[in-house]
Amino acid sequence: MTPDDVEIEALLGLEPVAPSRSYHYGDHASQVIDLYGAGDPVVALLHGGFWREAYDRTHLSPLAAALASDLGRCVALVEYRRIGGGGGFPATFDDLPPALAALPGSRPVTLAGHSAGGHLALWAASRCPAAVRSVVAVSPVADLARAHELALSGDAVGELLGGRVGERLDETDPMRMRAPEAPVLLLHGAVDETVPVELSRAYAKHVTGEVRVLDGVGHYAPMTPGTEAYGALVEALRAA
Repeated sequence: MTPDDVEIEALLGLEPVAPSRSYHYGDHASQVIDLYGAGDPVVALLHGGFWREAYDRTHLSPLAAALASDLGRCVALVEYRRIGGGGGFPATFDDLPPALAALPGSRPVTLAGHSAGGHLALWAASRCPAAVRSVVAVSPVADLARAHELALSGDAVGELLGGRVGERLDETDPMRMRAPEAPVLLLHGAVDETVPVELSRAYAKHVTGEVRVLDGVGHYAPMTPGTEAYGALVEALRAA
């Protein structure tokens, strides 16, 4: 098995954790935010899954709970419409501004995202600068054009953009958008085969941000509480 195979088995093997409270920011069933910990959220978390309906926020609920405990602050786990469930272009993108605006308490917040959620975090930081204090993107799909060229996950980018990739990249690809005003840290496993580290390096070189490469780490370990890579994520969020 590859490192990614081992890591995803460990992540998906964790028991889901119920939130402290939840609320909707729209009428669709996926327009919901779960809060972990007391008080108002200081970290908003976006899950991955290549923007597809088959993957929802549940698999990151153990992470949200662990972060709330280890940071001693409230964490918001944000759901959004996904491909096959009313999402894709433009709905998935349309969900982010109202979701951030609906977070209780004061803005801005630290925005963290994994994989496709990392892409959405970078996108939101460019489009909603007043809502975002800093970004920690973990193994993000930071370069949609390159991800499309590589046909990552069976060309998930093509699915996200409804097959009209070329004409929609200017609106959706962080590589083609203005650099976020907030500081950006990209955490990426050196042996990630799901989303190659070259995408984070390209974003940092051509747009903005610092890349921190985690030796011997694949795609999922930073999102799995108890791993050394999870410790790197906690450290990054504390600094942010």
